[in-house]
Amino acid sequence: MTTDSVALATRAATPAVGSAAVSSDGALASAPAQAEQPAAVAATAAIPAAVEETATTEVNEKDATVVVSRPWTESGNKPKKNKAKKPSLRDRSAFADDNAALITPAGDIWPRPYHFEDDLRRVKPYHFTYNTYCKERWRGRSLIDIFESEFRDRPVEYYRNSMIRGDIYVNGRVVGPDYIVRNGDMISHTLHRHEPPVTAEPIGIIHEDDDIIVINKPSGVPVHPAGRYNFNSVIEIMIAERGRDFLPHPCNRLDRLTSGIMFIAKSVKSAEAMAIKIRGRTVRKEYLARVVGHFPDGEVVCDQPILQISPKLGLNRVRANGKSARTVFKRLAYYPPRDGDAEEPAVLAEDGKPLTPTDKEQLEDERSKPWLKKKGYSIVRCLPVTGRTHQLRVHLQYLGHPIQNDPIYANQRVWGFNLGQADADGSQNTDEDVISRLNRMGKEEVAEAVVYYDEMVDRYEKQRAEKMTGELCDICATPLYSDPGSHELSLWLHSLRYEDADGSWAYTSPLPKWALPPKGMSGPTTVGGMEELVEAVKDENPEISSEVQAKVKAEAEAKAHTHETEPERLPNGSNES
Repeated sequence: MTTDSVALATRAATPAVGSAAVSSDGALASAPAQAEQPAAVAATAAIPAAVEETATTEVNEKDATVVVSRPWTESGNKPKKNKAKKPSLRDRSAFADDNAALITPAGDIWPRPYHFEDDLRRVKPYHFTYNTYCKERWRGRSLIDIFESEFRDRPVEYYRNSMIRGDIYVNGRVVGPDYIVRNGDMISHTLHRHEPPVTAEPIGIIHEDDDIIVINKPSGVPVHPAGRYNFNSVIEIMIAERGRDFLPHPCNRLDRLTSGIMFIAKSVKSAEAMAIKIRGRTVRKEYLARVVGHFPDGEVVCDQPILQISPKLGLNRVRANGKSARTVFKRLAYYPPRDGDAEEPAVLAEDGKPLTPTDKEQLEDERSKPWLKKKGYSIVRCLPVTGRTHQLRVHLQYLGHPIQNDPIYANQRVWGFNLGQADADGSQNTDEDVISRLNRMGKEEVAEAVVYYDEMVDRYEKQRAEKMTGELCDICATPLYSDPGSHELSLWLHSLRYEDADGSWAYTSPLPKWALPPKGMSGPTTVGGMEELVEAVKDENPEISSEVQAKVKAEAEAKAHTHETEPERLPNGSNES
């Protein structure tokens, strides 16, 4: 290859570098790029590169023209005409123009664009670039097909236009909607991002030292950025409060709607050490739940196995062929309907005040939701001996006392007439029926913030669900959502306590407001020790018993002391004097 041809090849392999202007808030102001080539042109342009290795290039010094000679012309043997092959998907794809300007993704925003209003932490809409590598199931599919089938948050025309404009691009360049995605491709999407608001309640600090922070996580705030949440996550809020150099490492996790104790390490080493402690068989965890009806007296042990019937939906239920699970429950308090009103519904506002739906609405609920006849509510202590997904929620549902505001497991439209109570064999509602009902309940019917939420709770709590308002964003024309109701910011399930059975460490969080006695009623405001819960299962699970652990510890210390004081034996069997 001559100098000229080497230079030509170098220019083709090294695209011109340009950048889009970025506004002060990180928005892409412009993204100069050439229009995508038609598929046929792109395929033709690729042919010289394919034959380059078999061609020789000479420079005619007289007229400085490039002469390309083919091996077959020199030998005099004309090649056989091969039958034209049908172009493959790869040949028909619209390739990115190698000379198109590189697109600069939206930059990181600092300080984070928080503002507070109506007891909510809000994030001013901002431009953000998502990056993801090609997944195996995307290979060989067009870009528009992938977005249409897997990213349904916006209309398909939005995605198509974004691909033409360059807001959705591959490997840093505009490719257009018909581009066929290949292994190794990095797909980027710069968009005007609208985050849902979360509670303005601060992240409480229970304990902090050089290695670990023990926090009281507010309900409704996700731990990690995920889905529509980014800056409104525990990790990002802590970074905003402590500075960009702070790198939090969560050691345990809680669902977005669940509140309570979490461990945040300040280094990878501290995170690994704490994770080992948490996974230890001697660690005990206690939760509080607010459930429907009058929970039974005494310790209630539920040993029902739990099966995940839909990984896609994250749906679990009690099934005989599931994984073993054990939970100990004990009622802390019961609060009956106010004034002994036998007609009052079981679901109350968070402050315990009665709610008054219309007569028609009440009649409809009595016909379709028999569990509402369980009057009042109970605050229940929960000791999960095992750690299955949604274990407490599933076991409480099975016992007939679901968490009052559980969007899934207290939803009669999903679980049928008896809400899955005592249906271990799935004879009342098959797995397929449950999954089908849940699949049919999309975000147009209920809020996306709490997917598949029961309209009954929305009506009783007199709060709007987070639904589309019909309005559009002035900048990006994205459909806007209303603010979430209080029930969408909270699940009445709280991580109250973590401790080691040997007593070496323990952390307890304050009781949430919904667990305190309602106004005008008396009830407990503190929770006793865990031994009364452990007592119910100490024979089957001695590792979580303080009494057993104290004996183990004493025996280990005695053995160590004996080993230290015992005289060393000489090889002939006599003692060393």
